[in-house]
Amino acid sequence: MNKRVLLIILDGVGVGAMEDAYLYGDENANTLKNTLSETGVKIPNLTSLGLLKTINNLNEPVNPLAAYGKMKLKSAGKDTTTGHFELMGLIREKPAPTFSDGFPADLIKEFEKRIGRKTIGNKPSSGIEIIKELGKMHMETGYPIVYTSADSVFQIAAHEEIVNLNELYRICEIARQLLRGDWEVERVIARPFIGESPNFIRTPSRRDFNLPPSKFTVLDLLQQHSIPVWVIGKIGDIFSLRGISQEIRTKYNKDGMNKILLSLSKLKKGLIFTNLNDFDTLFGHRRSPRQFSESLKEFDDFLPLLLGKLTKDDLLIITADHGCDPTYIRHTDHTREKVPLLVYSLALKKKLYLGERESLSDVGQTILEYFQIPGNSVAGKSFLPELSM
Repeated sequence: MNKRVLLIILDGVGVGAMEDAYLYGDENANTLKNTLSETGVKIPNLTSLGLLKTINNLNEPVNPLAAYGKMKLKSAGKDTTTGHFELMGLIREKPAPTFSDGFPADLIKEFEKRIGRKTIGNKPSSGIEIIKELGKMHMETGYPIVYTSADSVFQIAAHEEIVNLNELYRICEIARQLLRGDWEVERVIARPFIGESPNFIRTPSRRDFNLPPSKFTVLDLLQQHSIPVWVIGKIGDIFSLRGISQEIRTKYNKDGMNKILLSLSKLKKGLIFTNLNDFDTLFGHRRSPRQFSESLKEFDDFLPLLLGKLTKDDLLIITADHGCDPTYIRHTDHTREKVPLLVYSLALKKKLYLGERESLSDVGQTILEYFQIPGNSVAGKSFLPELSM
């Protein structure tokens, strides 16, 4: 039987603060509810699947087309890597290091020595704000801009006409090799931009240089059992290409959605694992509720076409990795939230409430059970037995 699982991550689309969100300053965050309430944008197709039920709009709709629920993040933290690793069965007990005051002087000194250039910045900042502030100086000196955020990241911004992409990626690889021990951040991120001061524009040529998973994940198990894993968007970067058969890179959400359809036409068996990142990167961090909700509407408009391509042997799972509430003004970082869970298949005989799952890792276990692969080596509890198929 040619079974397929289509896992789509709506990056940053959280559905309400975790019980411990106060520890992160996020106790009033609710990305989906607050965004839709502020903008009034309607998402009828996601609503028909049951998405609004995850934010306690229990009457919309009365009979959802999908099984629905929400999931807690069991790992410490609220970043992309932590969420994706947990989805694939790897739970982090303690958060990766962050640098709220910038990176240590001896680290920056060693980094500059290795890349043969001085740097500027070295402070927490929004990516848009720091290139607006330091982009002109960068163009005049050629010094890369180093900055961080509340996440465990070492970000390097450079104008593509001053530091070409290959050189920027090389610099990031040097940083990745250097950042070990107490400096071992989760991600080194290349942040290229173009344009003239002060109207710089970040380009889609971003690349993430992640730490590889510290233990086996669901992707590794699928690979061991000869189940193809195709990844779309930044999934390849997140998992350092481990357990991945084919990587398909994207520019924006619309490009990712088109490549989902293309992959469905080509891959007859396996996992198609997609990250749609615009919600988070372009609109959540920039605190733009209107654009965030319009991006949700773009995905909503795409859903009927997607559902029309599925067969009775396909399992569609739509979820997220964390929150990024664009209405939340206490900071511009991710928000520690529960995430939605929508499960759709033509084979579903009864649509039901899957409850509030204790961990995102339940998704990975469900995928393994769907492909009849033992999952004893990874975390999570499959919800497949709860589905009437």
